[in-house]
Amino acid sequence: MRFEVITLFPEMIQNYCSFSIMKRAVETGVVSINTVNPRDYTLDKHKKVDDTPYGGGAGMVLMAQPYVDAYESIERINNSVTVMLSPQGRPLNDSLVNDLSGYDQIIMMCGHYEGFDERIRDIIKPLEISIGDFVLTGGELPALCLIDAVSRKLDGTLGKIESADEDSFSNGLIEYPHYTKPREYRGIKVPEVLLNGNHKEIEKFRFEQSIQRTKLKRPDLYEKYMKNQ
Repeated sequence: MRFEVITLFPEMIQNYCSFSIMKRAVETGVVSINTVNPRDYTLDKHKKVDDTPYGGGAGMVLMAQPYVDAYESIERINNSVTVMLSPQGRPLNDSLVNDLSGYDQIIMMCGHYEGFDERIRDIIKPLEISIGDFVLTGGELPALCLIDAVSRKLDGTLGKIESADEDSFSNGLIEYPHYTKPREYRGIKVPEVLLNGNHKEIEKFRFEQSIQRTKLKRPDLYEKYMKNQ
């Protein structure tokens, strides 16, 4: 998987991907992380990439020319998708992450300030994705969320002990509770069923816990899950 990130702050992307599981995925060649800075493509001698909005109003708007040129500088491969991180976009969820993991290249555009000149959308026609109904100061954090979530779906990113098969949302439910040593801590004991070695009973217990947790914490998911049964 090739991740191409158009960003004014490439260090934010590269730094995150230099640690833990993402670092391993890069080093083993499961993913590659490339960044493109629109400032390198601006025609302004001061490397300016934003300007005041036509029609007035607060804030600055990202100019079309540097972003379109930065985008067009990226070598596209056949199985590729372009994503604009935007609060206007489609909500990022596990289903969408699964869809995105089927591509070989994801090009991401990170916004700032008051957002993008609309002509960037008109020319590039990206898939717009949002990580929630709130506004951040930039698109780098959403881009990293997308990179991390998609990378987990790729063969070779996670070891068996870190398998994504039983993560929350993988089957439409919230994940069951986990325990490790010691068996008792501050009077709270590990459920006995997890200690008896009966895998059938353990599987049943975990499934029941997932159902209960989903019903309590995410009734919307619980209702959707029950309708599909």
